[in-house]
Amino acid sequence: MQEIIEAIKRSAIRIKEAIEFDDTGYSENTNSTGDTQLKLDIKSDLIIEEEFAKLPCIKEIVSEEKEDKTPLHVNGIYGIGYDPLDGSSLIDVNLSVGSIFGIYEGGYSGAHLKAAVYVVYGPRVELVIAMDDVKLYRLNKKGEFVFIKDIVLKEKGKLNAPGATQMGWEPRHKAMIDAIFMDGYRLRYSGGMVPDLHQILLKGGGLFSYPSTSDVPNGKLRMIFEVFPFAFVYEKAGGSAIDGKRRILDLSPSHPHDTAPCFFGSNAEIERVKKCYE
Repeated sequence: MQEIIEAIKRSAIRIKEAIEFDDTGYSENTNSTGDTQLKLDIKSDLIIEEEFAKLPCIKEIVSEEKEDKTPLHVNGIYGIGYDPLDGSSLIDVNLSVGSIFGIYEGGYSGAHLKAAVYVVYGPRVELVIAMDDVKLYRLNKKGEFVFIKDIVLKEKGKLNAPGATQMGWEPRHKAMIDAIFMDGYRLRYSGGMVPDLHQILLKGGGLFSYPSTSDVPNGKLRMIFEVFPFAFVYEKAGGSAIDGKRRILDLSPSHPHDTAPCFFGSNAEIERVKKCYE
């Protein structure tokens, strides 16, 4: 596992440099879901694949940018699902973006997730690793990730990050979000999953939601690359993650790009979601 973490660190440093100095424009390619890829999406994906290809313990990888799994080493035991540059549409306005990694053994269901890692590329580059607990690291001047602190969510938070197109929200979901704001929660939503969920974790708690809507009834965020890894992080930090009713890590996709509605938060906020969606 440690050599996978080291490969992610090397990838993060290379992606940081690409974000700072490479072309931020669009390519002529589209990804598996039909989105036009930024040149940085493609380069970040290649960087990560290059680093993982060096490790015999990795059997295969599956990227948000590719339709199918990529086999690496026949005797490997781990599969890694990753989003190489989450929130890349925010690059041109210089907002924080990130990379997300789920490390699986035995399949790509939530139950087979062994560790989750994400990187935030912002004013500072930060790395969060979730295994038995959740630890925050920061890139220093020497190019080393140094430990900063353990991340633990409070029982109740103050932030609310409501995603998806509001005109497609169910009435019960809108009523819940309105009630949360009436209780004094502060809106924090950039449109980037990594920075928004990272902020809730570091500020102690709150709610991030991307529900089922009329235009995307199964949600927009992908289980293997985005939803499962952050569900793992939030649970290990003392919070919860559900799809409205079910624990997210009890779900199993039938296709690498399957999506799910998702709610991540500290426990008090997730209880509100459960009451809303009963």
